[in-house]
Amino acid sequence: MPTLLSEAAALEAEIIALRRDIHRHPELGRSEIATSVLVERTLNALGIETRRIADTGIVGELRGAEPGPIVALRADMDALPIQEQTGLAFASETPGAMHACGHDLHTAALLGAAKLLAARRDSIHGAVRFLFQPDEEGDGGAQRMIDAGCMEGVSAVFGAHVAPELPVGTIGVRFGKAYAASNPFDIALRGRSAHGAEPHLGADAIVAASALVGAIQTLVSREISPLDPAVISIGSFHAGTARNIIADEAHLSGIIRCFGAETRAHLTRRLTALAEGVAAAHGVQADVRIQWGYSGIINDPTMTALVRDSAAGLLGQGAVTVEQEPSLTTEDFGAFLEHAPGSFWHIGVGRPGSPCVPLHNPRFNPDESALRFAAALHAQVAMDALSHLSKS
Repeated sequence: MPTLLSEAAALEAEIIALRRDIHRHPELGRSEIATSVLVERTLNALGIETRRIADTGIVGELRGAEPGPIVALRADMDALPIQEQTGLAFASETPGAMHACGHDLHTAALLGAAKLLAARRDSIHGAVRFLFQPDEEGDGGAQRMIDAGCMEGVSAVFGAHVAPELPVGTIGVRFGKAYAASNPFDIALRGRSAHGAEPHLGADAIVAASALVGAIQTLVSREISPLDPAVISIGSFHAGTARNIIADEAHLSGIIRCFGAETRAHLTRRLTALAEGVAAAHGVQADVRIQWGYSGIINDPTMTALVRDSAAGLLGQGAVTVEQEPSLTTEDFGAFLEHAPGSFWHIGVGRPGSPCVPLHNPRFNPDESALRFAAALHAQVAMDALSHLSKS
């Protein structure tokens, strides 16, 4: 009897062709127009009903022969503003845009899973909802899809991300804390300009901002437990117009990454207080603006165990790694987990014997043979989750 993995292998050329089409025509967040059309057309050809949501998002629903719970599977579709340097025959034809984070693989793999599940429609009790999400790299398309109702009635939700550090044919699961919450921030320090020869007549925004950059580093090192991962990064510092003028303004931009609501609240509160305090000590004023970014990913233990067991049964026990360390990178899949239990796992795309080219790199070139494993596992997880939920 054919298995999901053998059926996915038979579809491999088709799934790869979808991936290459998407890769050749990358679209940035909120502009995934052609990608949405491709997704819609592919799902409709399988007899899966679709609807547009959050501008360029697509929701497809595969209803089984019998009523039951709804399980959602998510893939993100947007590209990055990077100029591709792979030299591939199917390289990006859009200047300044590239699928350097693997969202082209995510989308193609989920379309492959849709085909596998559509062939099993008669044995499905419940429904599988396919969430093709825009703008993960930007403002966060997940929340906009949720606001438009994509999670209504969903009992469990799953997603995955490619991982170049894992060999192709393997997956990684994480229990509990997986991805950090994020709070991007901007700080403007406003002082008073003066001649460089008469600094006492001014209020130096550069000196104040320099002191603040150093002081910010103590928020994590002295106020957060070493066992509670957190980091505050200052990625941008702009100030001044000339070498002999005391700057009246300085602008800092950065991001807080941490786990847990309590730590998040503490760091955002203390960052504001610290900026205002340092500014006052230097005779300048601080304007602190903190965005409430992605909520982070905390995987449900039961659903993560289900993914682990599904992967072990499909790929073999040795193909599953239980990852111990959470990542301080961010991912807006966590927004879905605030509405239903679920899990987010990693798909190995590392090439055997080749150095690992990281994500967000203009030379990122994952092993496409991972697509059959990803498609099969998406389908297996959906089937196993429906079975589990029907019995509970």
